[in-house]
Amino acid sequence: SALQWVATACLLPTAALMALFGRASDMVGRRRLFIIGVATFTVFSLLAGLAPSPGLLVAARVGQGVAAAMIGPTALALMIAAFPEGPRRTRALGVNGALLSLGFVVGTIGGGLITSGLNWRWTMLILFGIGSLVMLGALTVVRESGRGSRARLDVPGAILASGGLFALVYGISTGDRAGWGSVPTLATLVAAVVLLGAFLLVEARHAAPLVPLRLLRRRTVTWGMAVALVTFGMCGGATLLLSIHMQDVLGYSPLRTGFGFLGEGVAALLAGTLAARLISARGTVPIIVLGLTVQAVGTAAMVFLPAGGGPALLLATSATMGFGHVLTVVAAVTTITSGLDEADQGVAGSLAQMPTFVGAVGVAGLTAIAAARTRALAPATTGTPAVLSGLHTAFLVAGSVALLGDVG
Repeated sequence: SALQWVATACLLPTAALMALFGRASDMVGRRRLFIIGVATFTVFSLLAGLAPSPGLLVAARVGQGVAAAMIGPTALALMIAAFPEGPRRTRALGVNGALLSLGFVVGTIGGGLITSGLNWRWTMLILFGIGSLVMLGALTVVRESGRGSRARLDVPGAILASGGLFALVYGISTGDRAGWGSVPTLATLVAAVVLLGAFLLVEARHAAPLVPLRLLRRRTVTWGMAVALVTFGMCGGATLLLSIHMQDVLGYSPLRTGFGFLGEGVAALLAGTLAARLISARGTVPIIVLGLTVQAVGTAAMVFLPAGGGPALLLATSATMGFGHVLTVVAAVTTITSGLDEADQGVAGSLAQMPTFVGAVGVAGLTAIAAARTRALAPATTGTPAVLSGLHTAFLVAGSVALLGDVG
């Protein structure tokens, strides 16, 4: 349970506070909040690496999560403000997607190397070093965008949004372990619905809302967020299940599992470099359709992954999924952030990144499907064949949902 909270303690404050800090960046200055976020993340990374007990490690991870909520929307808003809307901005978003994919490859392989050759503390201490370099760059290179706003912060909206998002992500993250029909899980998810519903009512009456409802009424924003939720949920869930396949079915070590994601990461890196060119030539909607279709094909093809053998099919299917996923993400973020006022780019950045965290519902759903199928086969089939059948069922569902995203 302590190990679970090492991950959850960072995820929850990031998801809960992102909307708050997105609006705060529009008010107090994006560069200022970005620097505060990077400094906070760097300090808490050092504390996490040196933590003498699980409790202090979890507390440090909470600090990292709060800092990440500051960094996410402000970094995206600063980048968007630096490039005028059009091909240059789309190219920048493509490069951003490519770098995120590079980080994924380096993280999975580097994580295997570090935990195999050193110990887990070095994963945090390396983040401290990276944070220090980013802080130097932020102080010397990044320029302020926007003049800020004198409007007062929407405190009721901030409380309701943060509480609702916290309850939603907490319920999703712990539902599989606690039981989806359990009283704590149901109570948490109901609380999320009530708090987020109250948030929308408050925002409709507030003079300076945390998230202006006019943004949520824009089809480009709501449709882009829906697409992002589908692609993040299905790709994130399938990626987690792939790690289970490699370690529990194929018997891979953590290091070899990291290399098993090389195809997905490299293909995603390629997609990030090509996305701007494709969007400029065809537009965002055709590229979203193309990306979701490619992601669906790659994910559904994972039903042919065997219980043994070489990694060729694993690399090919995951690469196809990763390529389609990044095409979709770049096109969706371009859609969400296009045509907005400069003063709204901070909150738009938080809206664009919200599906990354709410997409945990896809991870939880696919995991539950795989587990249910495995349990259903348990009386007649045990061990690896039952696990593999459960994974195949979940991969097929993930591909189907991604394909249904095209219809929407």
